[in-house]
Amino acid sequence: MPFTPHHDPIPAHLQGLFRHFADLRDGTHGPGAVSRADKEQLFAAAVDFLAPYARQALAELNAALLLCSGTITASGVTTAANGDVAAAWTLGWPEQQRANIPPITIQAFFGHGFHHPHLRGATVGVWPLNVFSDADAAAELATLRTIAAADLHNLVFQRDFRIVPAITRPAGETEER
Repeated sequence: MPFTPHHDPIPAHLQGLFRHFADLRDGTHGPGAVSRADKEQLFAAAVDFLAPYARQALAELNAALLLCSGTITASGVTTAANGDVAAAWTLGWPEQQRANIPPITIQAFFGHGFHHPHLRGATVGVWPLNVFSDADAAAELATLRTIAAADLHNLVFQRDFRIVPAITRPAGETEER
């Protein structure tokens, strides 16, 4: 179903989330993929698109915080026996290995029972708050956007896409009170 968003254009950092909710509403993924095979083809293409950016994010962290001591690896697309499909980019470094903890991970994941794929980390759930100035706060804007979008995504996961008015109401329509 064609759909006009309420805010034209949707901010870049929210476009993927908007598409995600529209997929749930429409029962498709991306440009009309319905079958698991078609969705897995789109997943493989998404992994190719993501690869340079995942490597960039890990390389930036490696240079800035690990003093270039880490090694970035990429798994490529893998399929588990249960049908889960995933690709991961990891950043391991000597201190992490000695501490016997997982490497920093960015994972694209398409669970066998999922409608469409997701991104996740190995341990994402909390983010440190070390803000001591306006400049510190401004530097956290991307993080705050990510947290807010992830929280909305998880709330949709707990219920469904119908909690997002921009997905369920045509443009210009307001909630009846």
